[in-house]
Amino acid sequence: MTIASIAAQAGVSVATVSKVLNGRDEVASATRERVQQLLDDAAYQRRGRTAAKRVGLVDVVIPTLDTPWAFEVLRGAEKEANRLGTSLILTVTHDQHDQPREWIKTLAGRRTDGAVFVVSRVHQQVVKRLRTLSVPLVVVDQVGRSSADAPSIGCTNWAGGFSATEHLIDLGHRRIAVIGGPAEMMCSQERIAGYEAAMSRAQIPVSRNMIRHGDFYVGGGRKAAAALLGLREPPTAIFAGSDEQARGVYDEAHARGLRIPQDLSVVGFDDVEVCEWMSPRLTTVRQPLDQMAALAIRTVLQNPPSGDTPTRIELATTLVVRDSTAPPSAAADAVAAGPVRDSATDA
Repeated sequence: MTIASIAAQAGVSVATVSKVLNGRDEVASATRERVQQLLDDAAYQRRGRTAAKRVGLVDVVIPTLDTPWAFEVLRGAEKEANRLGTSLILTVTHDQHDQPREWIKTLAGRRTDGAVFVVSRVHQQVVKRLRTLSVPLVVVDQVGRSSADAPSIGCTNWAGGFSATEHLIDLGHRRIAVIGGPAEMMCSQERIAGYEAAMSRAQIPVSRNMIRHGDFYVGGGRKAAAALLGLREPPTAIFAGSDEQARGVYDEAHARGLRIPQDLSVVGFDDVEVCEWMSPRLTTVRQPLDQMAALAIRTVLQNPPSGDTPTRIELATTLVVRDSTAPPSAAADAVAAGPVRDSATDA
């Protein structure tokens, strides 16, 4: 199948097909979709792409560099790339929801051995364009809607949420709250589902007031903690859906004169390096971010995804117990023994 035959079938010029292949924008949306569909149906690949030798480059696309989470991912990716004799090209989207169009344009003009996306979701159009360019793609911790066409590497979020909550239950806590990330994110849903399963297994009723959503950052964690600690019957323990949100819980607890863990136990999620420097040191669920990134690099270089590649690989999480959790105090325990209220005034 040639570009000319694709152009003839689509009723467009060869130049238009070339623009679609190169990711250029000056093609009408309907025309682009028609041409792309024909390219997909024909399994079109640029001549020589599959047989080309490695160029020693892997592209990493990430939304931000401002969090410890991003640092752990990049550290794991760089270490594995260095081991395999490959360099990284970094593109930062600055947390924007739109896809990196300029990056795709640039990629069409050069070669790469693969692409690793560390983003919330990957649009189907991007997957199709990368496939046309014969660029292997792996997504690290895809937290949006999964795509069968974009293999992803994540962690056992449900199991992590379960183990964090079970740890607090085993310490004697009964009024346990959870702060997830954005409600639409898959990883947030799974961590909260693990929390609910642990509570159900222990036959502890879950008040709707004890489930809050943040943004995975410090500010979101503090805002949610303020709402929880302002309840007439506040929690004695909080499972924050990320270490950043746990820092926000610390800030709000300290502002209210509460001691951690004497007055409030806190568990995070991720186990980034800062956990060891928080006061007290944070109990958290370790998400193997460096290993996830390393596996993504190894996959695009040594075993590029194909049609029979699993759509998702999940690495195990591990509870890391430090100093931020303890049995509830006598006063807090007395409050926890009271009835659970779901009144609108507590919401």
